[in-house]
Amino acid sequence: MSTMMINGRSATLPDDPDALLIDVVRGDLNLTGTKLVCGAGVCGACTVLVDGAPVVSCLMPARAAAGKTVTTVEGIGEAKLHPVQKAFMAHDALQCGFCTPGFVVEAAAFCDAWRATKGTAMPSREEIGAALSGHLCRCGAYDGIFRAVAEACAGRFDGDNIASPRLEARDKVTGAAKYTVDIHHDGQLEGMILRSPFAHARFTEIDLAPARAMPGVSAAISLLGDDRIARYVGEPIAAVAAKDSKTALAALAAIKHTSENLPAVIGLDNARKSDAPIVFEKSSRKKAGNVSEGGGAPAPWRGNVRGPSGAFSHKAKKARSWLDDARKAHDPLLVEGIFRTGTQQHACLEPHATVARFDGDRLTVHVSTQGVFELKEAIAKRCKLDHHKVHVIADHVGGGFGSKGKLGMDTVAAIELARAAKAPVRVAYDRHEELSVTGYRPAAQVEIALLPSEQGDLKAVSFKAYADTGAAVNSTIAVLARLIYPAQAKELVDFDVISNLPPGSAFRAPGGPPMAFALEQAIDEASLRMKVDPIALRKRWDTDPNRARLYDWASSLELWRDRKTQAAQTGRYRRGTGVAAGYWLYLWQPGSKVELAVKGGRLVASSAIQDIGNGCRSVIANTVAHEFGLEPHDIEVRIGDSSLPEGPPSTGSRTTASVIPPTLLAVNALKAAILQSSKRPPTPGSNAPWRELIAASPDLARSAVRPEDAKPTLPGIRSPLKEAGLMGTIFGWMMRRMSNIAIGAGVPSSVQVIEVEVDTWLGHVRVLNVATGIAVGKIAAPALARSQATGSVIQGIGYALYEAREVDPRTGDILTGGMEDYRIPGIADTPPMDVHFDEIGFDHVLGGSVGIGEVATVPTSPAIANAICNAIGIRLTEIPIRPDRLVAALKGRAAA
Repeated sequence: MSTMMINGRSATLPDDPDALLIDVVRGDLNLTGTKLVCGAGVCGACTVLVDGAPVVSCLMPARAAAGKTVTTVEGIGEAKLHPVQKAFMAHDALQCGFCTPGFVVEAAAFCDAWRATKGTAMPSREEIGAALSGHLCRCGAYDGIFRAVAEACAGRFDGDNIASPRLEARDKVTGAAKYTVDIHHDGQLEGMILRSPFAHARFTEIDLAPARAMPGVSAAISLLGDDRIARYVGEPIAAVAAKDSKTALAALAAIKHTSENLPAVIGLDNARKSDAPIVFEKSSRKKAGNVSEGGGAPAPWRGNVRGPSGAFSHKAKKARSWLDDARKAHDPLLVEGIFRTGTQQHACLEPHATVARFDGDRLTVHVSTQGVFELKEAIAKRCKLDHHKVHVIADHVGGGFGSKGKLGMDTVAAIELARAAKAPVRVAYDRHEELSVTGYRPAAQVEIALLPSEQGDLKAVSFKAYADTGAAVNSTIAVLARLIYPAQAKELVDFDVISNLPPGSAFRAPGGPPMAFALEQAIDEASLRMKVDPIALRKRWDTDPNRARLYDWASSLELWRDRKTQAAQTGRYRRGTGVAAGYWLYLWQPGSKVELAVKGGRLVASSAIQDIGNGCRSVIANTVAHEFGLEPHDIEVRIGDSSLPEGPPSTGSRTTASVIPPTLLAVNALKAAILQSSKRPPTPGSNAPWRELIAASPDLARSAVRPEDAKPTLPGIRSPLKEAGLMGTIFGWMMRRMSNIAIGAGVPSSVQVIEVEVDTWLGHVRVLNVATGIAVGKIAAPALARSQATGSVIQGIGYALYEAREVDPRTGDILTGGMEDYRIPGIADTPPMDVHFDEIGFDHVLGGSVGIGEVATVPTSPAIANAICNAIGIRLTEIPIRPDRLVAALKGRAAA
């Protein structure tokens, strides 16, 4: 029997020749800091040290570790934190934290080797990028990682003092943070889902008996709907629970089913044909998924096309008339184009996962979710349970970006399997499931026409968007062009194009990036034709005061002032600088509560929210600490538990705006209670010794609900719904009634200036510098806000240049089902970034803060496209801007 030394202890290795080192580390030894993500050695999350060298444990056979010394993240800082761990904490070089242990292990090895040979010299970005190139972070924490590794190597974290802006940072850098995939109960079974191999089929029979008869199988259930129709490859049809994954896979293979293939249609273009097979008949349209975070407005259907939905147009007939006249007159100022955006996968590193356990009639569900409180209610309704007997827990969540905002089939299957098996069941998606059936930002075709007037104003805009939504509806792309660049007339029309593909879902700023990719390039093209500075034209046409300040900031940047022109450059490599603007809505959740209490002489804040990397714990702790004159780490924050006071989901950038107001109200209420209970009179003024008063106070608790905006709309603060007239009022009512989302006054905004380098021979684009200006009011947690901003930009870079889902057009199979095929940005793709926060504009909000996660990603892709046009004089209208597309465009111009 062979053994290895792991973290200083001897461990026996299994005889199973198929066992991998990660199976032993996570399963046998319960060292869950090591994470399984890709299973292909691509992402680096499972990295451990073997005899001091970094190794991906998802590829290493367990028997290959015999006689060797293995160190996991738990062993890196077991006795004392490594300088790299301290640097990661100090620089907030993490967000959701799921990839962090792998980064820490590799970075620690790099740092130790660097210090042994080069002392305290600081490594360059290129050297750090090369060393960590085998690691991926979907949150985009690379900017902080660069700084952390450089300063750890330079010896700046050799001491013991460490302050972290993120409350849970120590748990994440040491591997102690527990995610849903790390939960294990006694007797826990492994659940797996059998999925349809057909794009469109009616399953006439499902025989579960062979699976149920297998040794080690405790449950097998059907997941088919009432009509027994699967409308895409991967739609769930059955599920099993077994003693381990190997047995579960065998049980899935044993299930017998018969089906009738139905005509299928794949993709945006085919689904729009007049003779295309129908995906949803009229009687089944309610089965379509929802790609939006809110409920959709009614719209007509014609075949597989739902729409037009054009209620937010403004004088649409006049817009069409003016544009037709401009075409007939060959008006040189008329800008027209067709833009295409690709599908963007969420690609969360922690997969969709649920662990369900019944204790009598009480259900406890650990789940990777963006809404613990809302999910509890959804589970109770779907599974016909008393909602008081449903308990949802999400201590840490490894990314979401919109894909984990609703009740998913992983949760439904885990619950029903646990009920049938009378044992705890875990369902965790593999990487192919994660990249195929968990949702995506729909691809889109956008037709835009923009007409300036002879006087230089914006006269008319026509914007038609066809979203490739798969088996889902409610896209919002064109409608978002309503609230930026007021024109005399706007025609804004959205269409959903339904096909036999998995349903799309909300993705960070749903509809925002594809809208901006088309609109912001059209604005840039108009500036060229009008011979006006692109920023100056935006400021002329855009009346929003938040963006007006950001335009002034952007125009003063050296990066902008020193930009080169295409005509001034020759040679293989050309540089260009582009600008783009974007916005999002100020959203918040009615009914959001925070409880603030004194417990055992310590302040405890509680709310049923969840931290998906956005730093909710720290935002609450910072707010409370500031009001009491304490340090954030003095505050205990309890979140991630549906039994706590109702909190908002982490979607739509609404969390900060929903929790800070009730936190401040709870602070005031608790202060009054503490002073009332104190036997000594309070110190006059604002310097009351709260630390001493809290320590001496009996246990007290006060809760508060997020109020309506505390002040009326201030002069210069726009109410987007009022601007949209009657339809805006109706839309606001629908959002509140159907989705419990309130839309406040004021518009979170972003303006980005980006510099790129274009290789005109090979077609590669490299982003060199990014300056992003963001107006979201007061910044509640500055370091974490910077992390959110830079991470959003990095996701935007991926959207613009790399990310593309490939589909077999005949079968509907998703071909990019692994991280080796679906390319997301790595650390070496990360440019230096300057983040500017404009903290004015939301004084009418209690606390003055609104959300940042969505708005910061909207302008990135058009800013990159505008920079490429500035470099080579060609406008690229399809993303991702792949090398082959860029080279073809250059060849096309040369041939012309």
